[in-house]
Amino acid sequence: MTNAHAGRGIDTSRPHSARMYDYYLGGKDHFEVDKHAAETVASVYPGIFACARENRAFMHRATRVLATEHGIRQWLDIGTGVPTEPNLHQVAQTAVPDARVVYADNDPLVLKYAERLMRSTPQGRTAYIEADVNDPGALLTAPELTEVLDLTKPVAVSLNALMHFVTDAQDPYGIVDRVLNILPSGSALALSHCTPDFDPETWQKVTDIYTGAGTPVQFRSQKDVTRFFDGLDLLDPGVVVGHRWRPDASPQDRATTPTTSTTEPLTDATVSLWTGVAIKP
Repeated sequence: MTNAHAGRGIDTSRPHSARMYDYYLGGKDHFEVDKHAAETVASVYPGIFACARENRAFMHRATRVLATEHGIRQWLDIGTGVPTEPNLHQVAQTAVPDARVVYADNDPLVLKYAERLMRSTPQGRTAYIEADVNDPGALLTAPELTEVLDLTKPVAVSLNALMHFVTDAQDPYGIVDRVLNILPSGSALALSHCTPDFDPETWQKVTDIYTGAGTPVQFRSQKDVTRFFDGLDLLDPGVVVGHRWRPDASPQDRATTPTTSTTEPLTDATVSLWTGVAIKP
């Protein structure tokens, strides 16, 4: 994609995390500035491609488990990113055709491709809203959300590779609490979060690259990621590295998720992504 294809409101002067993630997954919906920043990250952390792939595979498995084992029929996916098939609603509706999914993101490029997120089954429904996780009040009261989701019934909140873009100064735990507090018992949280636990020096370099490009990040330890699940009932196996979260639930996801590289060994340090799923009691 070149700057000539940029739509109104799309800032192509600096990299955007969602478009960099698209590059990590082998997508085409990014700009040269995003590619350059992503390749800079990859030069210090080659595992970024495996990390992105395993994040995507975790989302697939978590969605299926919540649909088939916990009766979830509604999802709120915050920080959707550039659509990459299969999208969350396609995974959910394959398992339960009547699933309803609302996507939310603050990148205008995601809105440009939002029609990909609207191809629901006849029995289910999807919607996309332009919203920022840092303003949960506006997100939760958006008409598009309440038209699709019944907030008196359980909702799974999907926060995949998002909360490391919310620094402590922005009150990340308070944001998650505000979202979950309006949801009833039986709702769920599925969350993934990059971590420096296995290679602090490398992840400090990644932090510097993102921050220098205008996107503050705060990668967290397992202890700090687990804190997002306070008050919830964690599903087995708890908060673990992405490729270790129920790998047998849908092993085909790892093979079918696109990536620009498939050669990295799946060690904890390569993936460097804490993941977990929990139910609200």
